[in-house]
Amino acid sequence: QVQLVESGGGLVQAGGSLRLSCAASGRTFSSSRMGWFRQAPGKGREFVAAIRWSGGYIDYADSVKGRFTISRDNAKNTVYLQMNNLKPEDTAIYYCAAADKYGNSRDAGSYDSWGQGTQVTVSS
Repeated sequence: QVQLVESGGGLVQAGGSLRLSCAASGRTFSSSRMGWFRQAPGKGREFVAAIRWSGGYIDYADSVKGRFTISRDNAKNTVYLQMNNLKPEDTAIYYCAAADKYGNSRDAGSYDSWGQGTQVTVSS
């Protein structure tokens, strides 16, 4: 099992930026890919971005493409989500997730471990 801890959320005005971090511990060598998801009040969990620890694969939801950047630091077992030009509709709890096997990175059900989430609020 991989333990995940997110940080970096907060309140920001529209057009602003935040950087989320997801620190992984435990059986990190067993995870193959990491993802970021978000859940707004009254809505389901939505895919945001994904990356493989080995590199060579990055994916973004259309709604964040060009504004968000996912990256990883293998030495620190940490994945980042740089969020620029934030919009009020980006307001949500953001979760990171780890998957042991390759699969559909946009499918929340393909991930094995989840963090507790960090709140991002964008004011207009």
